[in-house]
Amino acid sequence: MPKGYWIARIDVHNPEGYKEYVAQNGAVFAKYGGRFLVRGGQHVPKEGSSRARNVVIEFKDYETAIACYNSPEYVRLVGLRSPHAESHLVIIEGYDGPQPRA
Repeated sequence: MPKGYWIARIDVHNPEGYKEYVAQNGAVFAKYGGRFLVRGGQHVPKEGSSRARNVVIEFKDYETAIACYNSPEYVRLVGLRSPHAESHLVIIEGYDGPQPRA
């Protein structure tokens, strides 16, 4: 079964206010088995628009990724985050098919 992923692009407008979201989100992600693959870090925008912060979180499957986002615990965290940051987030199913060959 393919994994599920959150891909988020974020501009934080109030770093002090955003800290509470960061302090509390780990417990929610751990409950749903979420694992950070990308959490900030350097990036080079090559095509289209960019945001200051990029995050990719991996879940065991697509359904779990959706369940985490819709959980009461995370809905509450969106309320904490929203006044302090502008975000774009997509939940996507991973790919387990054939890969390109050299």
